[in-house]
Amino acid sequence: MATYIGIKGVEIPTVSSDPTNLVAGQVWYNTGSATLKGYGKLGAGSWSAGGALNAGRYNNAGAGTGTAGLTFGGVPPAAAVALTESYDGSTWTAVNVLNQSRDFMAGTGSQTAALCITGQIPPSAAPSTTNLVEDFNGTSWTEVVDVSNGRRNSVGCGTTTAALCIGGGPPAPEYAFTEEYNGTAWTEIADTNTDRMSAAGSTNGTTTATLYFGGSEPPGPPNPADSTKTESWNGTAWTEESDLGTGRYKLGGAGIQTDALAFGGGWPLTANTESFNGTSWTEVANLAVAAATFGHCGSSTNAFGAGGDFPPSYRGCEQWLFADETKTFTAT
Repeated sequence: MATYIGIKGVEIPTVSSDPTNLVAGQVWYNTGSATLKGYGKLGAGSWSAGGALNAGRYNNAGAGTGTAGLTFGGVPPAAAVALTESYDGSTWTAVNVLNQSRDFMAGTGSQTAALCITGQIPPSAAPSTTNLVEDFNGTSWTEVVDVSNGRRNSVGCGTTTAALCIGGGPPAPEYAFTEEYNGTAWTEIADTNTDRMSAAGSTNGTTTATLYFGGSEPPGPPNPADSTKTESWNGTAWTEESDLGTGRYKLGGAGIQTDALAFGGGWPLTANTESFNGTSWTEVANLAVAAATFGHCGSSTNAFGAGGDFPPSYRGCEQWLFADETKTFTAT
């Protein structure tokens, strides 16, 4: 008879209270209620208009979810800014700014524990890429250890103590560099199979299981080749997976390695949204507005895109949610 560990590769954890940040397929035993619980998707996901940013910008980054989000940096549209805004699912609120103004950076983490990784710093007349990294604790930003390779348009995934910085560029040529962060230092690990920048990833992924997709391949700007490439990381090596249906760069990404979301991007701008199930990509509900270069993060059931080319005036926001929400099932 098949066992859960045989199917999923992990044992069912025993906890005293239900875990947070649940993902589809997660199962646990709650000792407090003496019940076995699981978590899964119900219904179909869709995009809806969210609250407008206070300060319009593009080339910004994001962290968190569609109902508890964070966006920072970007271009407003002159020089890069340090502005940071927090989102509660309906309203964006200005909070403490980054220490270094920048755009084209990577973001990952949660609303109260986020990383801002690399990017491009002013002046806009002669911008330069940076290897600076900042950590947000829910109140303020603190500079932490730099990545080894300064770049812009890279992808971040993971947490403030276990993250990856993938790809990017200066802007040309594109990079295959991957670096891993353990909360103290960055370490270079295996390169991706394809040099890319302006890609996206499963922002809720881990340092041993994440997905990297889309972007631009050489020859790079001003004539980038929209990429359909998808690669998965197992903690040791990158493996090519099924391609995206629509190649694009400067797109949004969310989710985990086996349950990811790709949305928007260009050029030309697209509203296309695709869902990855661990094997292949499937087209799902499109964004209401074709968009790119926006702050983004979240899970496959609760994500956001904010700023960028979302009208009006780079202040727009869209949230991805499942209409019936996601629910637990219980077996006593």
